[in-house]
Amino acid sequence: MCCTVICLRLFLFSLYLTIRQFYRTTPPWESRKVAMASREASNGPNIVVFDMDDNDQQRAKETRGSSCETKEDGNKPTYCVTDVPPWYLCILLAIQHYLTSFGAMTSVPLILSEGLCLQHDILTQSQLINTGFFASGLITLLQVTFGVRLPILQGATFALLTPSMAMLSMPEWKCPEWTQNASLVNTSSPLFVEVWLTRIRTLQGSIMVASLLQILIGFSGLVGFLMRFVGPLTIAPTVSLIGLSLYDSVGAKVGSHWGISAMTTALIVLFSQYLRRTPIPVPAYSRAKKLHSSKLYIFQTMPILLGIAVSWLVCYLLTISDVLPSDPAQYGYLARTDVKGDVVDRASWFTLPYPGQWGMPAVSLAGVFGMMAGIVCSMAESVGDYHACARLSGAPPPPKHAISRGIAVEGLGSLLAGGFGTGNGTTSFSENVAALGITKVGSRVVILVSGVVMILMGMLGKIGAIFTTIPTPVMGGMFLIMFGVITAAGVSNLQFTDMNSSRNIFVFGFSMFTALVIPNFITKNPDLLQTGVKEVDQVLRILLTTNMFVGGLLGFFLDNTIPGTKRERGLLAWDKGDLEDSAYVAGTDQVYNLPFGITSRLSSQAWIRHVPFCPWEGNGAGDDTPQSEQPLRGTACSVRSEVEVAT
Repeated sequence: MCCTVICLRLFLFSLYLTIRQFYRTTPPWESRKVAMASREASNGPNIVVFDMDDNDQQRAKETRGSSCETKEDGNKPTYCVTDVPPWYLCILLAIQHYLTSFGAMTSVPLILSEGLCLQHDILTQSQLINTGFFASGLITLLQVTFGVRLPILQGATFALLTPSMAMLSMPEWKCPEWTQNASLVNTSSPLFVEVWLTRIRTLQGSIMVASLLQILIGFSGLVGFLMRFVGPLTIAPTVSLIGLSLYDSVGAKVGSHWGISAMTTALIVLFSQYLRRTPIPVPAYSRAKKLHSSKLYIFQTMPILLGIAVSWLVCYLLTISDVLPSDPAQYGYLARTDVKGDVVDRASWFTLPYPGQWGMPAVSLAGVFGMMAGIVCSMAESVGDYHACARLSGAPPPPKHAISRGIAVEGLGSLLAGGFGTGNGTTSFSENVAALGITKVGSRVVILVSGVVMILMGMLGKIGAIFTTIPTPVMGGMFLIMFGVITAAGVSNLQFTDMNSSRNIFVFGFSMFTALVIPNFITKNPDLLQTGVKEVDQVLRILLTTNMFVGGLLGFFLDNTIPGTKRERGLLAWDKGDLEDSAYVAGTDQVYNLPFGITSRLSSQAWIRHVPFCPWEGNGAGDDTPQSEQPLRGTACSVRSEVEVAT
């Protein structure tokens, strides 16, 4: 508890110093005028969350400079990475980023609860959700302040969910039959508590040990070297199989009431695809126009939340009118809103997650290897997110030291998340990177404020409890969208390759199909895999039942051993896409320098140039990173694919 309070105070103090430093370098009134001028100079339509009033536009016309040097393509941000928006816009956009992360942050612990035998312990589920938000907020502050220093939110990762479920499905970790029957479960009994505590402690320890690999790769600077061998034909099957591997769990939730699930899916599709450019008039006030109406693009910014809210309301109306059956044995019962009982009343108003709240973590060798496979996938996706985030926030392409630092901080984040007991690690959120392109606000101050919002929400016990009461078929409808988009995001990486090549068709097709066949066979015949050494059997069983590991390994091996040109493999198009997309930059690579003058102090030491995660100003901040040598650019396309539905 004391450790958590100290960490919280440290990050809040860092946030204060960072914002104070930004305001010193860029006064808010100058930042606003500069940003408005940048927007006014744009040729194309610029859709933002809120319309700017005439007062702002008039001031913008009087200003012609901008910290965002861009081509006149209409895609430049209103606020670049180092700009500071007005305080009210910071708060509104921070809340929006929190809401954007809602889907993944709640779905990971809810799916994980099945493997932890917590289906009928709703109160513990709410604690997992609160812990996830709290830890993600802390890690977001750490990433933006000392990590890659881009406006990128940190949160739960599906890359670790797949090996976690594979580990928990092993015979020795399968839930006892009696935990599946709500009438037999007493959530306060020592026997039941011990069942789920042993599982989550083992999950914690495995994630914490596996995260050391990511920390080592980040701080050693090895990420650039390793990513030279990872191309679109490795990323495509790996990311796609994250979504495909969860079809069974999603199908069970959707099948609890197909009508409600279909309605939820239809609403999210309607809001995100058909109505995303439809504004909603809202009252606004400005000095020039006084009280008037403004436009709010609510369907574009939070379609998932709106779809869930409407379906949730419909389920509530059907529950109070007794249209839905009250017998647990009947079809449609799980669509009722009173299934979870009085969990909201029993949840405390205030909770403070802390490391070791579930007890001393345990370590499973098999679990560690499974988590390492997820860690590698998460790293590859995060590097792509860094490049996408830099483009959307008006920053130059991230240099090697920033990428290394970002990966290392994500590893520290997974270590912290494991210690806190989220049952998951952390990664960069593609959904929130996409939100930068919608709002045109790339300021990292907004993400800092969003991190504080996540911490505060994580300490409100009632919030986590409310999320757990969402009816099962409503969550199933959301999962249809979410995991479908993740699958498509992986496939979209193939746009950089020559798919007229029989080589590429073979590599992708064989990797995908084999990654579905082998895990399915091993799951159905677990006793056939026996080497005589129990620990080796466990490691092989987890790795070979993790779809994304099998598919990624096959794609990686075949792509790097079968002869093929760089153009055919998509590596040249990947590099070219990164260079062409860097249409605007805010200043120089000093954006990625460490805060509070740390870089200037360290640069006086000659040895600092040899530290791979530290910037050095001896020959300019960006001299060490030619754009042609930038590591992995590929999963930026997964962001572009994901945004089309998720936002």
